[in-house]
Amino acid sequence: MKRLFTTLVLAALIGFVAFKAGVWWLADQRMAEARQALSETGVLERGKIGSGIEGRLVLSGAAWQGFELTQPLVIGRAEFDAGSPVTLLEALVNPANLPANWSLQAEGLELVLEATMFRNWVTAGGVEGREHAALFALPCAPDPRQQLGSGDLLRMGITRLTGELVLSQTPEQLHLELNSANTGSLEINWPGARISLVSPETTLTSSTQPLEVTLRDGGLMRRVAAYCAREAGLEASQWAGRALATFEGGLKARGWRPSSQLLALYRQWLLEGGEITASVQSGSETLGVPVRAMGESADGALAWAVEYNGAMVPDVFLQKAEPAVQEPPKAALEPVVPSENSNVASWHPENLETATAWVGRVVRVTLSNGNLVKGRLASADEQELEVAREMAGGEVGYPIAIRAITAFEVWRRGQTQ
Repeated sequence: MKRLFTTLVLAALIGFVAFKAGVWWLADQRMAEARQALSETGVLERGKIGSGIEGRLVLSGAAWQGFELTQPLVIGRAEFDAGSPVTLLEALVNPANLPANWSLQAEGLELVLEATMFRNWVTAGGVEGREHAALFALPCAPDPRQQLGSGDLLRMGITRLTGELVLSQTPEQLHLELNSANTGSLEINWPGARISLVSPETTLTSSTQPLEVTLRDGGLMRRVAAYCAREAGLEASQWAGRALATFEGGLKARGWRPSSQLLALYRQWLLEGGEITASVQSGSETLGVPVRAMGESADGALAWAVEYNGAMVPDVFLQKAEPAVQEPPKAALEPVVPSENSNVASWHPENLETATAWVGRVVRVTLSNGNLVKGRLASADEQELEVAREMAGGEVGYPIAIRAITAFEVWRRGQTQ
């Protein structure tokens, strides 16, 4: 009896070790394949691999560095739960054999913000190549072409994006939750949908049923509205009107006219934020928003299923119209440099240590020899600033050593110190 017990213990120990080693090796192989598949767009670091006998695979300290971004997305801990050790091994051997029920939870997601989040080669083309006018552009300066960016978030006190992701698959539906500490949350329920790791693109066509999407802003929109209105020198309602005009113009450029209720909903979201729950149709050009023909009776039968803060919003739809091609105003052809009107904006001295937060803004630098250099701040680090100036129809960058700078000023709105 003692020998039998010892044999069983040894067999269990060997099985446990074999399971842990097998999971580690298979996971390492699958991650290597994923890294190779994603090598054209970025670098995937798998971190440490762990597992649980109940059917869990754990990755710790993973990261994704997209080639377009200047900062990596750090994944503190990601846990894949297959439900049992057998189904976990089957899924690792052949990713096409995902179990009917599984879940993935990622914690410690973090993306550190910089004033410039995209590489120079990404932004070099500017807005060229865009087929349509922007829909959800939020102006955040006297010049409406200067949109809300990561530099503005930094000045609002949001230095990083953190949160967690929960993804669960059942035979009935796909459920996703993305919760952040300071920018709200996103929740999606998609009946009949199923994720495919072998052919990710087929996930979007795996179900014909609409998604139920819930977006919560977590108080972010009120902060954005107050900040951008102050930067643009407008009242909050005026700023919302400017953003609303951009939204309406973008729709008209696509051949749609928004209903008055759709415009009112977007305006309310801009000023107050809150919770929006909507039915979204994958693959639809309008994401499921009904499109009526011009002159069609607005009897309420054809409207988007959308709720705002728990209350249904009626008569939200689009109408077909001839695409409106808008010629850009002459001001849009001029450099993005605010007029030096003291009633609108003024020069504000700033600490050189915060220079990275002002990348993209118009600055004035005083050198130790008394010379002044004024232009757009293209980049900044601990050693030097690069100021871009308009020359012969283009921009020329001037690197300036930090040690040669005696004063650093930013052209912006705000109280004069």
